[in-house]
Amino acid sequence: MHLANRVRSLTGWRRLGFGFLAGALSALSTAPFGIWPALAVGFPALVLLIDGAGHARRRGRGAMLRSAAAAGWAFGFGYFLASLWWIGTAFLVDAEDFAWLLPVAVLCLPAGLALFTALGAVLARLIWPSGPARLCSFAVAFTAAEWLRGHVLTGFPWNTFGYGPAQTLELAQGAAFVGLWGLTFFSLLLLSTPVLLLRSGTFTRRAGWPLAALAVIALAYGLGAYRLSLNPSRYLEQVRLRIMQPAIPQGEKFAYDRRQAVLENYLDLSGRPSALYPKGLEDIGLLVWPESAFPFIYEREPWAKARIAATLPDNVTLVTGAARVGMPPQGQTSPFFNSIRVMNARGEVQETADKVHLVPFGEYLPFQDFLESIGLEQLTRVRGGFASGDRLRPLKLPGAPDAAPLICYEAIFPGAVLPQGERPGFLLNVTNDAWFGDTPGPYQHFLQARLRAVEEGLPLIRAANTGISAIVDPLGRIVAEQDLGVRGVVDGDLPQRLNAPPFGSRHAGGVLLVLMGITSSVAISRVRRQHARIG
Repeated sequence: MHLANRVRSLTGWRRLGFGFLAGALSALSTAPFGIWPALAVGFPALVLLIDGAGHARRRGRGAMLRSAAAAGWAFGFGYFLASLWWIGTAFLVDAEDFAWLLPVAVLCLPAGLALFTALGAVLARLIWPSGPARLCSFAVAFTAAEWLRGHVLTGFPWNTFGYGPAQTLELAQGAAFVGLWGLTFFSLLLLSTPVLLLRSGTFTRRAGWPLAALAVIALAYGLGAYRLSLNPSRYLEQVRLRIMQPAIPQGEKFAYDRRQAVLENYLDLSGRPSALYPKGLEDIGLLVWPESAFPFIYEREPWAKARIAATLPDNVTLVTGAARVGMPPQGQTSPFFNSIRVMNARGEVQETADKVHLVPFGEYLPFQDFLESIGLEQLTRVRGGFASGDRLRPLKLPGAPDAAPLICYEAIFPGAVLPQGERPGFLLNVTNDAWFGDTPGPYQHFLQARLRAVEEGLPLIRAANTGISAIVDPLGRIVAEQDLGVRGVVDGDLPQRLNAPPFGSRHAGGVLLVLMGITSSVAISRVRRQHARIG
């Protein structure tokens, strides 16, 4: 029996195991590996498994769909387990209290996310013509499932399939026209075509489809390279930036008894001379510190304000992540907010933006009161969790364009990173990836933030406690960066924004719906013709 038929005929644990391995192999497409052609192996394997679900048709339609769901779930479990295992490292920071939850985080999150790939397989199998047209069903169904994963229950679009090819900067330019979900759709459609080379295990004349897919990818690459060549990095030279990356281990970062040493560390590192700024702080206009920089509430520690005022020259504006206490919004009870604060050289807070999209189990617990009553708490150990801001707000900065503030993983949500109103001058992302150490997590997080820059045509300024801190231009080019785990600063001018992309991330969905509608009609027409021949 030849390869394709062997895969289609798999049953039981062999079928699930093959799906798991195909998903795990596909995880090589994620950062930091970036081997996105691995999807051209994983996707065809998944298509063959969905083909094989048809063998259960004789037991009824329900059995067929359950078989497809099982294959999709196994693929998703392998993919998410292999690409998100690093989340478990956060539970080792306070291992005495949280290590027992590590297996739950490492296994249950991938198992839950795999329900969306199971749904994609079911949706695909509902309209599953034979031949090349089934790839249309495959692409539409799994794009829809990925979109749902990015929105249901606050959403978690981490490692969406479109991020694989987006690690090639030329291919990432497509995000300015079709957004992340469009890149996902084309990735599914084009990278599944190698399955058409297999018919009874041999290469056939159907090689035209994979060759056409290669031609489309090559065209997208060429157009992306052309766009990059037309738009060299340009700068607002009056905005002189310094990003401070202290690289403090997570176990020390929130230690209240080290609060003075932490602040002294920040101030010392921020003021050091460099080749670009030989006078240190005297040469700088905008100084950016990472998320949750202080192991204390700033307003409760007047010595901190005095120390900052004694250090910063009059020309410096400090932007820093800092928890604050305030009036809880309507319907919420916690007075604590994860925020970005803008301070003048006297240490006075001029602007504040609160985090809107909180991290489940990190910054709040679903069913907070009940879970706390039985002894559970979120990783940040803030009793009652954090409150969320009511909306995204622009940050007004002296001598610089307005910024769109994004705290931590707020940067992973396409089409949801800009405040309402006038378009800002840049994206400002502060984060604390020290929870995850030297694992793939910080690389994946940085990739997603970079793609937001391409989608919006806006530069990205990113300050991370342990990295990766960077200045990124509006086409996703890294202008300057500090590697993961390295203590230091990132110096440079602020890149200029581009005109808003033709469709913009908020409107790319309309383009995608048209593409998916056309593709769906191809699959449906093929199914109808098949039924007509049978009838």
